[in-house]
Amino acid sequence: MFGMTYLTSDRNEGYPLLGRDEEIKYFTCTMREFLISNCSRVLMYEGLSGYGKSQILKEIERLAQSKNHRTIAIALTKISFHQNFYTIQILMANVLGLDSCRHYKERQSNLQNKVKTLLNEKFYCILNDIFHVQFPISREVSTMSTSRRQKQLEALFMKILKQTVKEKRIIFLIDEGQFVDSASWAFLEELIRTVPIFIVMSLSPFLDTPCDAASTIMKNRNTTYVTMGAVQPKDIRNKVCLDLNVSGIPKELNSYLVEGSCGIPFHCGELLKNLDRHRVLVFQPMESKEKANVAWNNLFKNYTKITEGLKIATLGHDKKIKEVCDLTKDVRLKNLSPPASLKEISLVQLDSMSLSHQMLVRCAAIIGLTFTPDLLFEMLPCWNLKTMIKALATLVKSNIFSCFRNGKELRLALKQNPASFEVHYRSLSLKPREGMPCGHQEELRELESEVIECHIFRFCRPVMQKTAYELWLKDQKKAMHLKCACFLEEIAHKCKRCRSGDFIPYHHFTVDIRLNTLDLDTIRKMAKSQGFKVEEEIIFSKIEIPKKSDIFPENISSEEIREKVLSFFDVIIVKMRSSEADIILLESCQCEDILEVVTMPLAHHFLILGEKNKALYYFLEIASTYLIMNDNYMAYVYLNEGERLLKTLRNETSWSHTFESAAFYNLKGQVCFNMGQMRLARKMLRKALKLLNHNFPSNFISLFLQTHVESNRLFHYVDQQAQESLPPGKKRLAQLYQQTTCFSLLWRIYSLNDFFHYKYYAHLAAMMQVNSALETQDNFQIIKAYLDYSVHQQLAGDQGMWSKYEIMAIEQIMNLPLKGQGIEIVTYVADTLGFNKLLMGHLELAIDLGSRAQTMWGLLQNPNRQYSVLCWLSRPLFLRNRHTQLIQTLGWLWDLSVIEEHILSKAFFYFACLDIMLYSGFVYRTFEECLEFIHQSEDNRILNFHSGILLGLYSCLAIWYARLQDWDCFHVFSNKAKNLVPRKTPTALYSQGICRYLEGQVLYLQKQIEERSEWAQDTGVVLLKNLETLVAQNTTAVIFHPRLYHLMAYVCLLMGNGQNCDLFLNTALQLSETQGNVLEKCWLNMNKEWWYSSSEPSKEQWHQTVLRLPSWDKVVSSKLSLDIQRNKFLMRVNILDNPF
Repeated sequence: MFGMTYLTSDRNEGYPLLGRDEEIKYFTCTMREFLISNCSRVLMYEGLSGYGKSQILKEIERLAQSKNHRTIAIALTKISFHQNFYTIQILMANVLGLDSCRHYKERQSNLQNKVKTLLNEKFYCILNDIFHVQFPISREVSTMSTSRRQKQLEALFMKILKQTVKEKRIIFLIDEGQFVDSASWAFLEELIRTVPIFIVMSLSPFLDTPCDAASTIMKNRNTTYVTMGAVQPKDIRNKVCLDLNVSGIPKELNSYLVEGSCGIPFHCGELLKNLDRHRVLVFQPMESKEKANVAWNNLFKNYTKITEGLKIATLGHDKKIKEVCDLTKDVRLKNLSPPASLKEISLVQLDSMSLSHQMLVRCAAIIGLTFTPDLLFEMLPCWNLKTMIKALATLVKSNIFSCFRNGKELRLALKQNPASFEVHYRSLSLKPREGMPCGHQEELRELESEVIECHIFRFCRPVMQKTAYELWLKDQKKAMHLKCACFLEEIAHKCKRCRSGDFIPYHHFTVDIRLNTLDLDTIRKMAKSQGFKVEEEIIFSKIEIPKKSDIFPENISSEEIREKVLSFFDVIIVKMRSSEADIILLESCQCEDILEVVTMPLAHHFLILGEKNKALYYFLEIASTYLIMNDNYMAYVYLNEGERLLKTLRNETSWSHTFESAAFYNLKGQVCFNMGQMRLARKMLRKALKLLNHNFPSNFISLFLQTHVESNRLFHYVDQQAQESLPPGKKRLAQLYQQTTCFSLLWRIYSLNDFFHYKYYAHLAAMMQVNSALETQDNFQIIKAYLDYSVHQQLAGDQGMWSKYEIMAIEQIMNLPLKGQGIEIVTYVADTLGFNKLLMGHLELAIDLGSRAQTMWGLLQNPNRQYSVLCWLSRPLFLRNRHTQLIQTLGWLWDLSVIEEHILSKAFFYFACLDIMLYSGFVYRTFEECLEFIHQSEDNRILNFHSGILLGLYSCLAIWYARLQDWDCFHVFSNKAKNLVPRKTPTALYSQGICRYLEGQVLYLQKQIEERSEWAQDTGVVLLKNLETLVAQNTTAVIFHPRLYHLMAYVCLLMGNGQNCDLFLNTALQLSETQGNVLEKCWLNMNKEWWYSSSEPSKEQWHQTVLRLPSWDKVVSSKLSLDIQRNKFLMRVNILDNPF
């Protein structure tokens, strides 16, 4: 009878309220204020339907339970708004305990007992209508006017509430508060002024202007008004895992639910039910990582898992969920129709629009989830630009579309859903009206101005896009997709900053994918007939084959070479700063924007049109772009899309199809290489070379013969460089670029293998890379190949060859015209030389080259290259103890990572901060900040599938906890690092990470020996062997050797092998001296002194050191540079004799 609320229903104690911590915090803070001040408080949660407002009130009802509190919860409906004083009627019925009465006589009896001291008996009958009782009507009441009766009733209710709050605090919970009637609002306004009461209300946005009483309450100084935001992606994942009772879900499913639900809990639940109805979800036991055989199909079988803390809180420490959720084979979630319940919501929104707005939304739906106003204008028949802008502004205001100035803004918005925030209506009402919008039309005009500046639009709800798309007829869809494809293919290439080429070099010359009849070849012929040069001819006309230079005479010393090279780069920097013409391109790279709004939609359009060859072309372009952006997972996703198409085209025998297959395997090889799966990478790259008619030998005889042939080719190419020759054709160039990439990866893969004969395969691959590059006659490719060959020879220990090819690369850049691409090639060489010198242990030269390279990349406004050089420039500065320059470099790196939202540079920044605390003896960013970053970012798609950086971060944390003797935390991070160790890549990042990981294992060995573990000796032997293997590997750069020998010395000491300990210790000291590695040398000397002294070991040594670690600001202000050298961890040795 009194609209009993569902808020009082049973709550699942094992199911927490996810993602609403901030909203609950608003309640706890306001509740505390209410209890302390004894003044009324109002807390209002505003949010759209489906945001979980009722769930928040349920949680608040549970939290508010107390013997001194009385919580009264009600839920309203649309009918409530039209019934006068209905909200107060329901609240008072609950206060008076009438909600549990079964008969009117019982209610009447209860009422009589409650009000007998507050109301004259002859006035009881005023309660008849409101509480459905039958008190006798008195003469006095019968003559009363309606308004007087209402006042009498309100006065009574006020007395009852005043009396009740003396006994217990009252908390009113009102769900669907937008349906409170105006009379009830007026009473609540008076109530909060006169009675100390706490009202918590959830409501949807008011459709019309709220009544005066409601507005007054919202503006009250004691009202907290919270506009609810969406649930964040990690909470959506946790919700799904708990709903399905699994420990993890596939990344594809997680992305689908996060994007599709937009963080709205109700939408997430409906999408999940829809998937269950379509039998898409499969539940299976989680396969252990040791048992899983890595193949292409399960390369990224990495489930996004429920948050560990949440799992423990929900299930307890002992219980484990052993199942994971997977998807049925070949299901494509993006092709599924949305659930009917969500489509209905979208259809209602569409029906409420004007016909012209409906047409705009439907046209935008054809383009895709993200679109540009240029393409939309092309799609709209008979529209002018002004009309479209006005319509877009209206739809943005209605939350149908979101608009962004550029792709960077869009990507930032997609990373996190809008969070809840407090609205200060009182402050807004007190602001002067001057200069503010005067009405709806003025507000719309301002929005139109913003919309004009925006270049990217996106549907706020993916369900709306799918619903609007399904309204088109099949033939209409085809015509519209064709129109989109014709428009987009004109701009489907790299941006102007990157010289507008294909993402796979010369790709469009090998495959005929043009829809427009006026294709590129026709355009080139027309241009040629008018005397213009096409782009490729311009590039080649600029290329001058370098003559034999006498810049570096045969007897020149290394110091003279160094001075000449550094002076050359200094001259270049001066020219760049003087802003000479054609040197610097001022516009920034737009390739990522092109990927999102051109290339990806274009592949989708061709797929729907049934143009499989064209769709395959663009899927490969997309995968290549993602690899350039270091996003291995997304490259993998789109390669799988391409593989589906390749299977349907397997009967084709054309050269273009063969090239597409070769490019496909090349890209697969790159993904496998980046993921540390060298066997798979080698297999894919060899397949690609076979398709390119360039088989790589697989046995000793063919290896010997091929080596002889390639040596003669190399001699011929180098000898004939001075002679002019025509460049190869475009199709041949496309093939050569593919070969160069394959060989560049193959020699690195073979260098990583321990088998002796593999070094010959590595040498052959490096030589074939140089030959392929020389055939292209492209300076950039030739210089890259020379520098790669130089690195290969350095790692192999051939002094004469590596210096020869390094000098050849330098001579090549000194002959380049310093304009356009030439200046980028020069900067690339400075960058690469600096990095190579770091790996080889020439720290001072690495600093000189790296600092110049970062200046040049900065002037060229190339943040993607600048972040890389800053990362590696920080390493030699760190090892040389040049703290001021190090902090300055890290400051630049931080600024760049924040401005560009670049996760890899931010991860490297925190890695450097951890290293500073562990080895330099001061604090730049606190340990807590570093730990928080790792917790927040470890699920990041790019970080998670990037070999090396996460391994290093986890290992640094493991070392920190090992030094603190916190072995539980040590094992958590050491195990996480251990899972990444198999991703073995021949890169400096991996070598850096594995060195830190082994250091953590060495500290754990010390604990095992101290505790006399039976496995200690075996662990020590294995650990020493791993360290020796790492030192012996060609791919482990010399710069890491001092630390590795340092660790080997410590292991030998722990195991009582003093002779080898001395040998390794002296080797480490000698290498540190040669390299100028001041940091390692200082630590080695301190440990050496500590190990052989009579000092008593202390378990608390690092605890004490941590407490006295100064901040960088304190170091600078108090000049503690000498003291911080003593803040190093001393490796404990309490067993000097071999206990075994």
